[in-house]
Amino acid sequence: MNRLELQATFSGEGTAQEALRKLQALRATDVSGLIDSGTLTATIDADVAERALRLISQIDGNANATIT
Repeated sequence: MNRLELQATFSGEGTAQEALRKLQALRATDVSGLIDSGTLTATIDADVAERALRLISQIDGNANATIT
């Protein structure tokens, strides 16, 4: 199964924290970053990539995805 690495930025700690919880619900692994600065990185399965990108967008985040 293909895995993707998401790098996302948010306007602040609150939205980054919300994204972290939602990505964990999508079974993201290796979630890390500078949450207090509004940035995070997560590894996700390719089959949930669209959902993950949509949730980041819905909470006003910006994301880039790369195949790992």
